[in-house]
Amino acid sequence: MKYLTEYRNPELAKKILQEIGKATTKPWKIMEICGGQTHSLVKNGILSVLPKEIQMLHGPGCPVCVTPLHLIDKAIHLAENENVVLCSFGDMLRVPGSKKSLLEAKANGADVRVLYSPLEAVKIAHKNPEKEVVFFAVGFETTAPANALSVIHAQKLGLKNYSILNSHVLVPPAIKALMEDPEAKIDAFLAAGHVCSIMGYWQYHELASQYKIPIIITGFEPLDILKGILAAVKQLEKGEHKAENQYTRIVTEEGNLEAQKIINQLYETGTQAWRGIGHIPESGWHIKAKFEHYDANKKFSIQIETAEEDKECISGDVMKGIKKPVECQHFGKKCTPQMPLGAPMVSSEGACAAYYNFKNTFGTAN
Repeated sequence: MKYLTEYRNPELAKKILQEIGKATTKPWKIMEICGGQTHSLVKNGILSVLPKEIQMLHGPGCPVCVTPLHLIDKAIHLAENENVVLCSFGDMLRVPGSKKSLLEAKANGADVRVLYSPLEAVKIAHKNPEKEVVFFAVGFETTAPANALSVIHAQKLGLKNYSILNSHVLVPPAIKALMEDPEAKIDAFLAAGHVCSIMGYWQYHELASQYKIPIIITGFEPLDILKGILAAVKQLEKGEHKAENQYTRIVTEEGNLEAQKIINQLYETGTQAWRGIGHIPESGWHIKAKFEHYDANKKFSIQIETAEEDKECISGDVMKGIKKPVECQHFGKKCTPQMPLGAPMVSSEGACAAYYNFKNTFGTAN
């Protein structure tokens, strides 16, 4: 299969690993932003074969993990309204709120439906005019176009019973926040290729220059990630700091302009809360005033603005690269995918889930 099997070639992987080993003379800490990259690193055993000088840090690029706790409580509150159909991607169902999860609410009789596209939720709203249909719109820049398009489509259909519970976050402000966090020690970033396929990577040039860090845009297959690590090491060893595209088969400098137009039609940037991390300025997309009747936050006036995090969960430190999942005293004991303390243990992009699910086969080295 083109663009898949050739990026899992073990012989090429060995050659790139040899190049990384030859290029590395100092210890470096490299953070992969995206949870999909984290899972690839762990699942494919890359962490255990990198030179000991290279430490991979796992970043906050898991949209489910950084969705604010109070917003999950809002989704549950809506789902328990007998007049509401709450639609969501499957990842969100087992994420713990302050008292329960959406899955528990569904088990108790709430109308919670797992969908593959927000446009499916629009169809449900169209077929059920007597019900309020809410789509839990969570994600980074990657899923924003489809979520925005669902609102635009609902408006064209004249639907009054459709809205989205919105929680969209942006990568560049998160990189800035991490670099300004005194506890986070990061030498280079692997940026998420699917995010850059939408937004391009022109905005990373300024970040690389301002914070003097290499930022390598890369994909998710083993060879993609190894090439990204190699590019980062070469820059670090030379004292260079620039944005570099190692995912040229997908990503362009300007990104997908049509998708950006759709996003800009619905959203504007503003301060956003990140679960386990805090508020980051200009890191979220908020629904514009002219579309506020599609904003579930405003449509339903839910008065849940804060919720207390589990004090035993260290997910914030994990997502800032300060700690590894296995450094949590509750990892695999009190915190498991069946009974999670935090979102990174249940999300398909969560670092804790990656370490837990693949620990027997690939170990948890580095």
